[in-house]
Amino acid sequence: MERLHDPAVRGFASDNYAGVHPEVLTALAAANEGHQVAYGEDQYTARLQQVIKGHFGEQAEAFPVFNGTGANVLSLQAMSPRWGAVVATTNAHINTDENAAPERVGGLKLLTVPTPDGKFTPELVAVEAWGWGDEHRAQPMVVSLTQSTELGTVYTPDEVRAIADFAHANGMHVHMDGARISNAAAALGLPLRAFTTDAGVDVVSLGGTKNGIMFGEAVVAINPDAVDGLKFLRKTTMQLASKMRFVSAQLLALYDGDLWYRSAAHANAMAARLHAALVDVPGVTFTQKVQANGLFAILPPGVADKVRSKFRFYDWNNATGEVRWMCSFDTTEHDIDAFAAAIREEIGRL
Repeated sequence: MERLHDPAVRGFASDNYAGVHPEVLTALAAANEGHQVAYGEDQYTARLQQVIKGHFGEQAEAFPVFNGTGANVLSLQAMSPRWGAVVATTNAHINTDENAAPERVGGLKLLTVPTPDGKFTPELVAVEAWGWGDEHRAQPMVVSLTQSTELGTVYTPDEVRAIADFAHANGMHVHMDGARISNAAAALGLPLRAFTTDAGVDVVSLGGTKNGIMFGEAVVAINPDAVDGLKFLRKTTMQLASKMRFVSAQLLALYDGDLWYRSAAHANAMAARLHAALVDVPGVTFTQKVQANGLFAILPPGVADKVRSKFRFYDWNNATGEVRWMCSFDTTEHDIDAFAAAIREEIGRL
């Protein structure tokens, strides 16, 4: 098949735009020879279990799935009874970007709380964590955090622990949407378990697609007592891969070694480089701390659309002119410098 796209075209709209890391492609090719038992009874999925235990503890179990929405819905279903509710931030991915899948597919009630930086505190969780025993109110059973958050900010282990302690004291469990969990770990300079297992998180949606694999994530049950029926729910939510070895092989390429960390650290470094290139430019205002691989900024009117003719990125808030820029494992210093120059050039024409 002939190539249908120009590989020189770069963008900052999403880390999903990036291709597949060469080491992941190599792993897929290695897993492709011969036959392996379907539906997870293969050697790659068995090896993945050991790798996940190395990151999250001996009690942890991984359930590979196709995508992040599937991982989140499956996790929350397994953590909640039919009458349960999930407390999440207003800008949580499960609330804004999954087309009501938790509600439509999972049958869950989301109780959302506005936050200035995408991060929960125990006090913010308490805004919706109440009403236990009231038959007229969906029962708050799960707190869902995102690490790193939808606004590019990062929870410290102490911050996660404070939320987990509050949740557990009130009979709730803690879910972490880890679509960009590797970026958080790289930003903190810590192993994954430091702000998950050791901080009281019960279940993690372990990301892969945004950090260089073709497709696939995993539900990681850190606390087996916090979930029920994951084995069966994965099938009913259409997330059970018949050729699971190809999902597991990709996750192995990422997490059985340091590729997950190397790729995320590079993306974070490129975000920091872009911030440094633009932070002192008149007319550019950054709205959030730049801690991981995402940047949020406000540009002068009209500038974003002009720059988008060369580099694609998304508006975040049309009312304020806020935009989002995402860096990826394959973003280069040249990409950053060219993008920053394009922004400065358009602002200079005002």
